[in-house]
Amino acid sequence: MSPARTRLVAGAALSAGTLLLAGCSGSDGTSSGSHDSINYALPANFTPNWILPIGTAAHLNTNNISIANTLWEPLIAYDGSTGKIAWNKAGSVATAADFAADGKSVRITLGDRHWSDGKPITSRDVEFWFNLIKANKAEWAGYNPGKAPDNWTSFKTEDARHFTLTFDRAYNSQWMLANELSSINPLPQHVWDRTGASAQVSDADRTAAGAEQVWTYLNNAAKSIAGYEKDALWKTISGPYAVKSFSTAGKVVLAANKKYDGGEKPGIPTVNLLPFTTADAEKNALRSGGVDYGYIEATDLDQKDRFTAQGYSVKPWSGWAITYMPYNFNNPAVGAVFKQLYARQAVQRSIDQSSLAKVIFNGTAVPGYGPVPQGQASAFVSPEQKSNPYPFSTSASRELLTGHGWSEQGGVMTCTDPGTGASQCGAGVAKGTKFEMQVLSQSGSTVTDNMMSAIQSSLAKAGIKFTIKTAPVNSVLSQTPQCTAGQSICKWQLSFFGTAGSWYFPAFPTGDSLFQSKGGSNFGNYANPQVDDLISQSTTSSSNDAIQGYSASLARELPVIWLPEPVYQISVIRNGLGGFSQDSLANFHPAQWKWTS
Repeated sequence: MSPARTRLVAGAALSAGTLLLAGCSGSDGTSSGSHDSINYALPANFTPNWILPIGTAAHLNTNNISIANTLWEPLIAYDGSTGKIAWNKAGSVATAADFAADGKSVRITLGDRHWSDGKPITSRDVEFWFNLIKANKAEWAGYNPGKAPDNWTSFKTEDARHFTLTFDRAYNSQWMLANELSSINPLPQHVWDRTGASAQVSDADRTAAGAEQVWTYLNNAAKSIAGYEKDALWKTISGPYAVKSFSTAGKVVLAANKKYDGGEKPGIPTVNLLPFTTADAEKNALRSGGVDYGYIEATDLDQKDRFTAQGYSVKPWSGWAITYMPYNFNNPAVGAVFKQLYARQAVQRSIDQSSLAKVIFNGTAVPGYGPVPQGQASAFVSPEQKSNPYPFSTSASRELLTGHGWSEQGGVMTCTDPGTGASQCGAGVAKGTKFEMQVLSQSGSTVTDNMMSAIQSSLAKAGIKFTIKTAPVNSVLSQTPQCTAGQSICKWQLSFFGTAGSWYFPAFPTGDSLFQSKGGSNFGNYANPQVDDLISQSTTSSSNDAIQGYSASLARELPVIWLPEPVYQISVIRNGLGGFSQDSLANFHPAQWKWTS
């Protein structure tokens, strides 16, 4: 779950780092050539900065998740890497998940797998993860009250390769498998279960206090990016690749794990993950032949023939995602305005998504009108969301504001009739309040810059002043967290981290992280008891009625500003590199990459 599953963040879910100098390609400008390596371009300003396979809110960068899962394979890899969103058993530690007939428990079978130091991967390694999350759930980006781990009532070990998780009620088994069990990563308990660098490995995690100390130790260690390639903690792995080097500037070099005994044998010995400060810098590296697997922006599609002539293929990478700007409902200056539905309607009706998709994204994006992805057909999208309840209309936007106590003064709508009446500004909106709001938007993308400028111009016509501040995506995520009005960090108003899509869902797009009260990635603190109930119903019912109800409700309620959903990226791939599908959940899977010619 990615901002990017996140592309956050998210998630997601699981990310602030140093940058290369602008224009630097991140490589020596030469192709990998020998086929013993591959140069993969990371998205602009998405600098990897977290190795621990447990996401926290500040480390939801999608690249962090992909790298961590390459080092420590998930219990259940549920992704789109095979061409459809499904359980990829070849990339999983578990081989079977047998749900009880009453839907209240699941028995997991582990494969005959080993850590890179030769020790077997056992049920104890899964229990270690379980105990850490149970005791530190509030700090885990994947946490949503009432969901995992709250709804996992017991972990019972049967033997080294079998255990049973019991739930607090019956759940939709497909949702449980795809959205909750897929978040589990077996961790090397015999190495990581310690409370300090000199402490002996023990069972410290089995008590809440011990698990909190272990959590603190691991998270503090993970903050030292410069130590990733040398710290013994990160040497014991289960995945197909190990870290060879991890630069604070963002370049990561992975080397094939010769001790790997799973189902996704690495086909390329060395993988170079290259960071870029801007999409233009990455494009220059592509032109010079220094990237084997990169991308261009939608504005560059007219150059497609140039890249194909250089021996590349151009392939859009579609994502199972939504794109949006969250409001900060707790902002002390404009939070009260954001809480007025009519105000959010006025903002939404000022944004011409169809034109943005066609002009800014060169036809590679689709408008999004609610919380369920609309780039692919699914049974989850409600008719209300599909029909766009708030079509673009500047005049309608202005009428919404003037009909609720606002008048234009100096080009900006100003509250002139405060109060809670039907035609007044609303609760907490003081007389003289100007409809002015600022977004902190991710930098490094011409497409994003152009979209923000277009939105700024469109909102101005409705009398809404919209200012734009930019920063690298890691800074955007760290500076726009969940907060309360009294906190100094709560001065942010709008946030955007969605150049490649704001949030990439698991297979079942429930949105519990994003829009459920106190959800782990509910940045703007949106809260609606009816939506909470619909989200909860969607996880327990085999019917799509609840999730369609959720889709319709948030299409109407506008907890965020809905924006066009672009493809994750327009990939430019060197001919001869194949053997994989581009994962619609926005993960990359180095073990699947093969030089075929």
